[in-house]
Amino acid sequence: MSGMSYGLEEKVVVVTGGSRGIGLELARNFLAQGARVVICGRKEENLKAAVKKLNGGEMLLAVAAHIAKEGDVENLFDKAVRQFGGLDILVNNVGMNLLTASVTDTDLPVWNKIMEGNLTGTFLCARKAARIMREKKRGKIVNISSIAGTRAAPAMGIYGIAKAGVEMLTKVLASELAACNIQVNAVAPGMVRTDFSKPFWSTPAIHDQIVKAIPAGRIAETADLVPIVLLLASRHTDYITGQTITVDGGASAI
Repeated sequence: MSGMSYGLEEKVVVVTGGSRGIGLELARNFLAQGARVVICGRKEENLKAAVKKLNGGEMLLAVAAHIAKEGDVENLFDKAVRQFGGLDILVNNVGMNLLTASVTDTDLPVWNKIMEGNLTGTFLCARKAARIMREKKRGKIVNISSIAGTRAAPAMGIYGIAKAGVEMLTKVLASELAACNIQVNAVAPGMVRTDFSKPFWSTPAIHDQIVKAIPAGRIAETADLVPIVLLLASRHTDYITGQTITVDGGASAI
């Protein structure tokens, strides 16, 4: 992606969950575009490893944060603004799941944890980012959702409900912030080859079953999400807001 320009030079980007998986790949490509990037994660060791991999120098800042905690979110964005002088783009990438047999058999603490990790954290980060962006009357928020937000799947029920909430949050924020020249969109991938989804794709029988349901004939790699996220973060999409773009190799088309 580094050979194509999206006009992101010197933009300040916060990527939540940027220490691995999709977030790490997005951070790498934002840096390659000349953006100043802030990544966050809960584990210090993962952040340190990510900093080494990204090799972003003064263009990169890593902050430990649990995005479902209001104080952590305030600290994350305050440090980003202090370090780089502002905020142009937020990519809400954090997602988590606890595999559950069914929604009806789920205990409330499990429900709460999944909701916090996917929906509450996205809300807190988007709210803080929007308050900063409104001052300059410009900004981009890209929320990473999932096709699970529109398709019920075994062991993914609460996760899917939370992601459906992320997609409605995207629409509501887009409506509220359009007058401030802040665009809010979402990207909904199918299965992506990361540690998050490893319980599924690492088992040959399950992997093969999943691939059969994808017209493209493979599960996604993290790089497959990069072009659409960079595009939604760029000036080229100033008239696109409130949308969820599906990136799933055609899985939801059948």
